[in-house]
Formats: sequence, structure tokens, C-alpha cells
Amino acid sequence: MGGDPGDGRPVSREEFARALAALGGFEPAPAIAIGVSGGGDSVALVLLLRHWVAEWGGSLLALTVDHGLRPESADEAAAVGQAMARLGVSHRILRWDGAKPSSGIQAAARAARHRLLGAACAEAGILHLALAHHRDDQAETVLLRLARGSGIDGLAGMAPVRADGAVRVIRPLLRFSHDRLLATCRAEGVDWIEDPSNRNPRFARARLRAARESLGGEGLDAGRLSEVARRAGRARAALEQVTAALLAEAATVHPEGWIALAPAPLRAAPPEIALRALGAALAAVGGPAHPVRDEALERLLDGLAEGQGGTLGGCVVRMRRGAVMVAREPVAVTERPTVAPGEAIRWDGRFDLRVSSSHRRPVTVAALGADGWREWAGRQAPKGVPDLPVPVRETLPSLWTGADLLGVPMIGMCYGFDADGQHPVDRARFCPLSSLGRPAFTVVSDRDGII
Repeated sequence: MGGDPGDGRPVSREEFARALAALGGFEPAPAIAIGVSGGGDSVALVLLLRHWVAEWGGSLLALTVDHGLRPESADEAAAVGQAMARLGVSHRILRWDGAKPSSGIQAAARAARHRLLGAACAEAGILHLALAHHRDDQAETVLLRLARGSGIDGLAGMAPVRADGAVRVIRPLLRFSHDRLLATCRAEGVDWIEDPSNRNPRFARARLRAARESLGGEGLDAGRLSEVARRAGRARAALEQVTAALLAEAATVHPEGWIALAPAPLRAAPPEIALRALGAALAAVGGPAHPVRDEALERLLDGLAEGQGGTLGGCVVRMRRGAVMVAREPVAVTERPTVAPGEAIRWDGRFDLRVSSSHRRPVTVAALGADGWREWAGRQAPKGVPDLPVPVRETLPSLWTGADLLGVPMIGMCYGFDADGQHPVDRARFCPLSSLGRPAFTVVSDRDGII
């Protein structure tokens, strides 16, 4: 991800093939989806991948998200579909429905886009989702994070390869400049659509683009900032590998959706590694929607050393029976979806849940709560009540019809048995989006491939 000395030239098929080879991990005849906005960057990625999959006998699916934020967005998405049809590339439009937030709109739109793209890939059975972020995007990301006081992780920028649930997100264009991608479109005689938000000074990235010339004059050009990202990424990867080793020693993941950390390995580890391990546990239990700042994490770790706990990242953290308990914070669990018989959902970002088809009507999935726990425990023989921390009890997924408790799939049912009358058919499984065992940050170097 260093310099791009060929600024102004189209990206050749050979260069692109080397960039994909550095990412690795493709099956024979790979099926790849692309997030396509219609801008020059994503159109160039379509053109390059169209040739690559043809050589490998694979397939390509272009996905466009219509965020519905501007009146003309539906027509623009349809125009992208027409452009893809002219290129012989299959295309789908994904719509972000529902109410939109009044603030933080770009972050919300980004989260919705990732969710819709991932779901479309899973539905189509596609393992690889290609995004068109390029060298200039990486430079802007590093600058934004530097302005926000980010540490090593933030300065590492965007990862060339990232696991996102069942989908593998790849960014094969991070070593190429925006100018070269536009040149690639021109070389094949293909037009693109300019996104007006790219020039809107309301947004930080647009302001950075406007300041790019003066920053470059001070040496902060895209090539230099991309080198910062590569070196920070190399350090991040090393730190994450050491953190994974600490978690393998210290962490116990419980199926009810909580984690216990042995304090001795945490105390023995360097502070940076202990902080990362605690942060990983918070992300797994609280979910990626609750990012924590370094200062808050440092305060929490210092408090634990003195026997004090706290709440952070949607979690309750405190000492329990000689271990650090990381459990979901009850007041943070607010989802109450209505689920049809036989339907599967992801609940609270942590549990994969399937409702029994034997229910006669839709049920509500909600946190069990203190009253629900008392009701459920009162129905059980004393030896059948598990010894769980209070926050864990209250945040278990439970099934309701109105005020009537139907069951608690994690620990036993009151309703919904299969044909032999022995096994509950409502199912819930702790499956956090942010796994403790996720791969370390990936760094791609022009010289060495993946580091």
C-alpha cells in the first residue's frame, strides 16, 4: 500500500491480478459481489473484476444500496443497474427502508450499507464482498483518525481483508490512486456518476479532500499517509496476535452470552495487551455498536485492579468469584421484535435465534428481566435452576405472548417441544458479531504480500 507511481495510467489487468493474489483465499471459480455506487472507483472495480472472474471461471454480482436520502437516489440506483446490464454484470438494488436518524447520518448509512450488503451476499451464497476503497480513501481515513486522537489501531486504516460474519470483505484497490481508477474507466469508455455528497462541506471527508493540496505540500500526501497505515497495521497485527494468546489463556466464553476473564493473566500482561483483551471481551458481549474509547477502557481496567467494576460498551464488568465478569448490561437490551413461527433472527446482535414452528402465532422476543427470571425459576425444580450472574439472567432471550412467558431457549422451555415430546425446538445460540477468535489485522505490502 505504498506509493502509486503510475498516477494517471489505467490499472492494468496484471497489476490488479497481483493485488488480488496478495489477498489470497479464493476458491476455484470464485463468486464475488461488489458494492457499486456508480462512482468512478466502484465502476473501475467492476471493470477489473469482470475480466478477472472471466479468467478464473467465476461469477460477479453488483450490489447497489439505495439509502433513500435524496429524492433522486432511486433513479440513480436504477441507472447503475442499466450500466451494469450494458457490461453484462448481474445487478441488485438494496433499499434502506425505515426512519433515518437526524444526526450521524453518514455513520448510520454506512452501517445500513454493510448490513444490507452482507445479507445479500449470504442470501446469494457469496463468500467475497469487494469494496472499492482506494489509496486516497485510506489516506483520508488515517487523517480523520489522527484528528480524533486514534492510536495504532485507528492509524492502521482500513484492512485489505476482513471477516464480517460469513462474508469476507476485500479491498483490492488500496494501493491504487483515485486518478488511476478514473483512468481505468476512461480507457474502457465507461462513464460514472459523481456523488454530490463527496463535495458537501458538511462532511469531514469532503473537507479533507478540499484541503488535500495544501496537506500534500507539507508532505502529507496520499502515498505518505498510506505508508503510515501500512506500518501501523503491521504493529496492530502483532499486538492482536499477542492479545489472542492472552485471551486463549484467560477467557472463558459461556453459552448464555457472557465472558469470564481470569485476573492473574490480565495482571501479568503488558497494559496495552490487557486493555486489548478487555476491549475484545466488551465487543463480543456488548456488540460492535458500542465502541469504547481508550480512556474509558483504561479507567475500567484500573478500577478492576482495585476490585471495582463499572459499565462500559453496553456491558456490566465486575469481579465475581475471583474472575472478571463481562455481561450484557440489562438496561441496554431494548429489542422486542415480533417473530413468526419457524422464523430465524439475530437478537441483540449476539444470539442466533429460531422460533419453533409449533407456535400457533407470532411471539415477542425480549430480555427475560428480573420478573421473568423469577417466574421462570418458580416453575423449575430447585436443582434445575442454573447458577447465573444476575445481569446474565436478566438479558437472556425469552419468548412471550403479551404478558405470558412462553420459554427461555438458552436454559429450558415452557412451550414448543418436538414430535417425541423430549427436545425443545426453540433454539438460541450465542454467536457474537465480534468474535474473540477473529483473525488478526491483515497488512498487504507491495514487497511481501500479506504480512
